[in-house]
Amino acid sequence: MANPDHGNETSLTEVILLGLGILPELQTFLFLLFLVAYIVTVAGNLLIVVLVVADQHLHTPMYFFLGNLSCLETCYSSTLLPRMLAGLLTGDQTVSFSGCLTQYYFFGSLAATECFLLSVMSYDRYVAICHPLHYAARMMARAWLQLAGGSWLGGFLGNVITTLLVSQLTFCGSNTIDHFFCDFIPLIRLSCNDPKMIETLAFIFSLIFLLLPFLLTLTSYICIITTILRIPSTSGRQKAFSTCSSHLIVVTIYYGTLLIVYMFPTTDLLGDLKKVLSVVYTVLTPLANPLIYSLRNKEVKEALRKARKKFVFG
Repeated sequence: MANPDHGNETSLTEVILLGLGILPELQTFLFLLFLVAYIVTVAGNLLIVVLVVADQHLHTPMYFFLGNLSCLETCYSSTLLPRMLAGLLTGDQTVSFSGCLTQYYFFGSLAATECFLLSVMSYDRYVAICHPLHYAARMMARAWLQLAGGSWLGGFLGNVITTLLVSQLTFCGSNTIDHFFCDFIPLIRLSCNDPKMIETLAFIFSLIFLLLPFLLTLTSYICIITTILRIPSTSGRQKAFSTCSSHLIVVTIYYGTLLIVYMFPTTDLLGDLKKVLSVVYTVLTPLANPLIYSLRNKEVKEALRKARKKFVFG
């Protein structure tokens, strides 16, 4: 139901993204910074995908899911950064409403898929460490495909609902979004609809796509850490922890920022902080993932060494 206090209803045809709210003289520097970040992100994640496909030693559930995550991160960055780079380069932050909805759909779908995929990866480590004798039976190739496919399907189908919801809202007044990309909460703040109803819906969707996967991941790691602490030898504990430490770092960074951005109400004090945290999970996390997994993983480093040797010596 439209709220008459918001003024006359309008047909929203375009929106203006205010971006990061930085000084004009910093735009060139930020353009170069984010351009380098985008190139490194795409190159690093595609390299992991190629290594996982090409090296037979990486044809295991853990690396299959890692390959899916790297593919997702490449798509994730490509959904947001090219538009952001164009805005920094030209100063034109105007986006058509349909373009804004399209960006939100792919961003939201990929973010939800990443939450599901991180939960699947934590489950994989849980079975490997807590139930090693059942690992081969539980994590057969069919199970890999079902878990990864379910994550992608759940993320993309689930976000259809929120995108349709936004497209049916009544808009009035300002068409300015105080953000650097089209996200759910900034978009619904442009509408004349009952804000309490919209915020409730936003909370419900955050609960389904963010909090539930987070709780599943948290439960898996509580079981994993408990099992590792029961291992009598120090070397055994270190070996077990090394198989999941990279994933734990990624999970902590990603969920830590997402929970603050989407589960806490937006106030004047939190508004700028949320924008900074959005840069962390949209730019820094996809950039850091290949570095974290390659630098802290012996199998990936060995596959990279063999690939480099094969490339150099033919």
